[in-house]
Amino acid sequence: MSILSHTAKAELKDAKNDIKEASTDIAQEFKSFVADIENMIKETASLHGDDLARAQIKINQRILSAKQHISKAGSNIAHQAAEQTRKAAVRTNEYVHEQPWAVIGTGALVSFVLGLLLGSGHREEISTK
Repeated sequence: MSILSHTAKAELKDAKNDIKEASTDIAQEFKSFVADIENMIKETASLHGDDLARAQIKINQRILSAKQHISKAGSNIAHQAAEQTRKAAVRTNEYVHEQPWAVIGTGALVSFVLGLLLGSGHREEISTK
């Protein structure tokens, strides 16, 4: 049996899709923002007085809109990541309580292998002196 249940795998896949969609949304908003600003700058090159002031207001509104949109999308990504981290912690806790000896054995094996690797490097260092 897999460590992750089918439900957990489906939730993880959904979260990845949500994050990917939000990232795509941010990238699209940024591209749109840059294009809009470039067009507005070209349009304002020959403006003077009140027309220029209105154009500056329009540019500032577009910048504010982009900031809000990107902030909201970034917040959604952070929320998804936090939710997945919480779910992973809960599943890990459940697994450790259901399979304590498997976890202890795995920890012991990893510690043993690391000890061997670190110890062999230390022995080589001593023998070369």
